[in-house]
Parts: sequence; structure tokens; C-alpha cells
Amino acid sequence: MLAKVYSGAVYGVDAYPVEIEVNAGHGDPSVVIVGLPDTAVKESKDRVHTAISNSGFRPHIGRTTINLAPADVKKEGPCFDLPIAIGILATQDHLPPEKLNEFAMIGELALSGEVRRIKGVLPIALAMRKSGRRGLLVPVDNAEEAAVVKGLEVYPVQNLREAADFLAGKTPISPYHVDLEQTFSIPMDYEDDFVDVKGQESAKRAAEIAATGGHNLLLIGSPGTGKSMIAKRIASILPPMTIEEALETTKIHSIAGVLSSHQALIVRRPFRSPHHTISDAGLLGGGTHPMPGEVSLAHRGVLFLDELPEFHRNVLEVMRQPLEDGHVTISRAAATVTFPCHFMLIAAMNPCACGYYGDAKRECRCKPNQIQNYRNKISGPLLDRIDLHVEVPTIRYQDLSGITPGDSSATIRSRVIAARQIQRDRFKSLRRIHNNAGMRTKEIQRFCPLAKESQEVLKMAINELNFSARAYDRIIKVARTIADLDNQEHIQPHQMSEAIQYRTLDRQLWV
Repeated sequence: MLAKVYSGAVYGVDAYPVEIEVNAGHGDPSVVIVGLPDTAVKESKDRVHTAISNSGFRPHIGRTTINLAPADVKKEGPCFDLPIAIGILATQDHLPPEKLNEFAMIGELALSGEVRRIKGVLPIALAMRKSGRRGLLVPVDNAEEAAVVKGLEVYPVQNLREAADFLAGKTPISPYHVDLEQTFSIPMDYEDDFVDVKGQESAKRAAEIAATGGHNLLLIGSPGTGKSMIAKRIASILPPMTIEEALETTKIHSIAGVLSSHQALIVRRPFRSPHHTISDAGLLGGGTHPMPGEVSLAHRGVLFLDELPEFHRNVLEVMRQPLEDGHVTISRAAATVTFPCHFMLIAAMNPCACGYYGDAKRECRCKPNQIQNYRNKISGPLLDRIDLHVEVPTIRYQDLSGITPGDSSATIRSRVIAARQIQRDRFKSLRRIHNNAGMRTKEIQRFCPLAKESQEVLKMAINELNFSARAYDRIIKVARTIADLDNQEHIQPHQMSEAIQYRTLDRQLWV
């Protein structure tokens, strides 16, 4: 007898429908799985056979052929255990075919028949809704994640027996619902707050500008000046995520398997801080079957690289294209996939190997060639892609002992949100641009007209400091952000001057 069951599989950040055909015939007892299954899928026949027996059903005795369609796409992981088991039961007249046409299902089976949590449920749920399925059976631990997809009924199942009885009409299961408004109403409270940062007003100002326009930021200073402290608090001043941004980010985390159990959506912008020993595959993503890396896990959030020169040179250089394009394409023999990676790069570094070059209180022990070699670990093209270069000086005792607190993260975030609203209104007719950092040359010419005075300031800086064409565009974009913070339509000369000063450190320190 032949039965057909519906499921889904992940490809990149999206998913596609999979039809599982199960044919129970005569002959020697054996199970054959075709349709390019990987090792985990091939091993499912043993898990499924034992789970069926331990769930109180009688396994089929004879030859069972299982086809996973489309047959020309590699199938990975244990997510097909549940639909394969349901298909086998359907060949024995345990389940009505019309029910199987209405529902799709995913889940890994334990030997006891328990349905275990899997990765990539959200993109699969979106694909099932698009394919016209009425409902989706998922593991209980994945119910919240799948239920954010409106227009699709999500049924959490604990074990194979419960799933089979539900499809047979014996045991009712209520669809799972998630209140998105309540999910997004979580207070934006952070343990790390800018009110804890003493002094460093120029660095905090640069962090606010970077958060407002989505700009990349490099903090340069001696050890103990507060670079990491400031960087770790930038996420607390970013504006709340929209539902579209939350779905994009949650899909990536779900595919990577780093989404928490019973978590519906990621509603706070990610903050990723990989160790400097990370490989290029760990940063960009990779593997035989490509998985997202840190740049994609930081999508719509912050990627913090502490001790920037300590990262391997090849690891830093592979970031140049993602920083420019907002996506990363990984090609392997098995597949070519593209992952989104719109993130803010926040980097921190010392001015030299010992850390005290230019420090007013500590003497630098490095020789000139050691200083130059240390700085040469970061290439000019990578520096050009970082919008703001900020020196973080040694903090004074008066600032440390002062009792007057600075602005809190909530106060700064309110200013950032107001300026971001100006940018949303500006780019509302452009689908792919959400902030000033995303502007290309065409948008810069359209939205950043410069008065004669501002042009003169920029011309003088370009001629004297020999900035690149990329730096020229980024200076204008930063100036546009500063004008938005000041709620001014046109870029003023003093705003252009402030934007220029955030580019001078790369010429002073690296030439």
C-alpha cells in the first residue's frame, strides 16, 4: 500500500516542501530510503522502527520503500522521523488519507516514541503556509517558534502515539497560539547601561551616532579605558526590532540551532562577540552543508570584535564583502547558499602591541617597527569600511570619582529612535534601505545635498588628508546621521567637521 505525507526541509535561510512517499510491500523485511538522504536520514529507519514498536503499534513486516521528493536535493537531519513513522502507519490503514493531505509534520523521534525538538522550524512553518497546508505538527518545544506564523494552525505533539491518534480523530489537540503584541511588549531593560560609563563623552557620542545611523565603529585606546564597556552597551541604545526584522533574525538563529527552547521570537537585537581565535568559516559560515556564521547571527544587531589585530588576517579580510553588501554567499560542492548579514561592526583595539603608545601616563615599550607591524594587521580597505574611528583616552580620576551620572541607555535610546524615525520617513519608498549606513552613491546624491560651506569643509579635508572615495561617501553618511540627531534637514558645516574628525585617526595612526 502507498501513503503520502508532507514535511519540509531547510535550504539556506528558507525552506521548501518535501513529499514523503511510503510504500509497504512484500518481500524480505527491509527499509530503503531514497531521495538523496544524508546519514542522519538513513539512520531514521532504525529510530522509526523502534519508536513504532514502543508506541504500541505493529511495524510492517516486509519491504518498505521511502521516497523523499524532490529527489535531486540533499535531505539532512532527523526532522523526517515523525513524518516517516506516520507514513508507515498510514500504509497499515491506521490513518485516513484525507487528514494526511491537510497537515504537514516535522520532528525527531526518540526510541520511546517521544518527539524531540529540531532546528529550522520557523522557515519550515513559513514554507508550509505558502504551500497551502492547513496545519503543522511540531515538537512541543518548537510550538512557540512555529506559532508566530499567522494563517497556519500549529499542533504541538509530545510523542508518536499522540500524533497518530490526533490524525486518526481519536485525540483532539488545540492549535497553539502566540500573542505577538505581548511578545514585543517585553520591557527593554538591560543589565549593561550607559549610566555606568564614567567620562568618555566623545566615545559615548560616537556610539550614539553609530547606533543612530547603523554605522561601523572602531574604538582605539590603552587597556582599561572602557572600550569593551562602551561596546557592550551599544545594544542597549538600539531601537526595538520590527516584526519583519524579528522574523529574519529568528529564522537564522533557528537554522543555526541557537534559539532557546520555547522561545517564539528574538525581540532584542543580537549582540555577538566571537573570540579572536575564530576561523573564517566560523565567522562567515560554512561546513559541508553551509550553516550561518557569526556575521549572520548578528543580523540586525551588533558584531563586536575585541582586540581586532589579534584576529587572523584572512578572517578579517573575508568580512569586507559582507560589510559592503549585507549578505554572504557560501559555495560548496553540495550547495551554494546566501545568508543575510546586515549588522553593525563594533571593534576595539590597542594602539600598539603593549597597549600604551600615545598614553600620557604609561610609557610605550614597543619599537617603531613593532608598532608598524601591529597596525599593519588591519588593512586599509577594511578600515575604509569602518565609518567612525574614535580614540578612547585614559579616564581621569575626576571622572571616576564624580557623582554626576551621564545619560542612561533609555535616554540615549529615545534620541536614537527619534532620529531613526526621520530615516524611515526618508527611505519609505526604498525597500532595501533602512538607515543612513545603507545608502549607496545614488541615495547619497539624492538625500544628502551639501551647501557650499559644507562642500568647502569636505573639500579641504579630502585634499589635505587624502581620503579614499569610499571614505568620502562614509563621511557624508555620518554627517547626515549627525544632522538627523540635531533634527536638521540640511547638513551644516559643523556637522560635516564632526564627521570628518571621526575619520582622521586612520590616517594619523596607519600612515
